Amino acid sequence: MDDITAQQTLTVERRAFRQLLEKTRFSMAQQNGRYYLNGLLLETDGAVLRAVATDGHRLVVSEIGINSPAPRNEQVIVPLKAVLELQRLLDDEGDLDLTLGTNHVRVQWGNNRFTSKPIDGRFPEYERVVPKDTHNVITADRSLLRRALQRAAILCNEKYRGVRLDVVDNNLNIQANKPEPEKAEETIKVAYGGTPMEIGFNVDYLLEALAAVDGEQVQVVLGDANSGCLIKGSANENTKFIVMPMRLSEGVSQIAKKTGRPDWLTPVE
Repeated sequence: MDDITAQQTLTVERRAFRQLLEKTRFSMAQQNGRYYLNGLLLETDGAVLRAVATDGHRLVVSEIGINSPAPRNEQVIVPLKAVLELQRLLDDEGDLDLTLGTNHVRVQWGNNRFTSKPIDGRFPEYERVVPKDTHNVITADRSLLRRALQRAAILCNEKYRGVRLDVVDNNLNIQANKPEPEKAEETIKVAYGGTPMEIGFNVDYLLEALAAVDGEQVQVVLGDANSGCLIKGSANENTKFIVMPMRLSEGVSQIAKKTGRPDWLTPVE
């Protein structure tokens, strides 16, 4: 453990690094067959430290500044257990040194030294999932949208957890159905100038993203029925949440059972 063959050491604020873990860890996969998803990607491009987590159905990208410029680009995948332990151990006072090595990753602060072996694998190309078209943007009160989704979630299908979003002009209609004749429907006022759209999402993924964003206002950038939506808060542009859509069944306002949840790593035909 003493000789970790260090490639470079970064210095970041302890509080910012802890918040970085909090913003991303809930999107990490657990016991996924694609082992490289069971961890958190930490990468630096010389100016920022970026964390990326995904389970294939949702993705979080968050970044913080580095106190001293990094000499080169570097990537490392930190295991889930190490992320959870670091989040528990770290406090908010002072800085920490993050050392990225070929066979270990190390975090040092005060008299503490935490060392973990990274996951050996190549993280997927997450950049291609982030929506590039920003014409269809919903701007809403975060608390209002969150409460509406929480109410709709009561009647979501217990297995697929799907909600249908219909957005036209400045109205967002939220619908949820169970296989029995039970239906939840609510319309809230939003700011929207894009094309009318119908799209389905896992309600739990949306709620977790809304709970993690900062600010009173939230932006939801919609692509199309086959591409993910981008969620970001008004108070923090450095954290982005991407949620993949669910296929809507034809002719009814519920999520189709046959297609389930598409995975951006293995797209559904």
